Amino acid sequence: MTEDRIADIAAQWRRERPDLDPDPLLIIGRIQRLAVLLDEALRPPFAAAELGNGEFDVLAALRRAGDPYVLTAGELSRRMLVTTGAVTKRVDRLVARGLVSRSVSDHDARGRVVGLTPDGVALTDRLIAQHLANEAALLRELTDDDRAALERLLVTLTRVVTAP
Repeated sequence: MTEDRIADIAAQWRRERPDLDPDPLLIIGRIQRLAVLLDEALRPPFAAAELGNGEFDVLAALRRAGDPYVLTAGELSRRMLVTTGAVTKRVDRLVARGLVSRSVSDHDARGRVVGLTPDGVALTDRLIAQHLANEAALLRELTDDDRAALERLLVTLTRVVTAP
């Protein structure tokens, strides 16, 4: 066995099923493993702030919206790429912590909006600085050309995977 578990798995399939091409595992398996490793590496600051998975995404989406840091649940859903149900659960937890508030929309009295509180803005600003520094540290060994190539390939793969 090597240090590359994904290559080991592909080699095992090559041995056991020589009629199949396990090469896609070399990419997809690594992406899946990398997603787990990235979550483990990037999650600690959010856990230290007692934020559950996805809660920082709500705060960040609101902060990126610009002052007054207010969005509807539907807008949050689209910006976070999750269902409105997932948004509601996350918002409920953040309201309980005083990081966001719910209020009636200025534009539609029937609609509700979610907004960052001053504590929410302060926490988000602190965490995004830390998060981006952590991401930069993880990428530090890649050259600018490597980063550009990887970004281009990931955009292409995402387009292929999400195509109808």
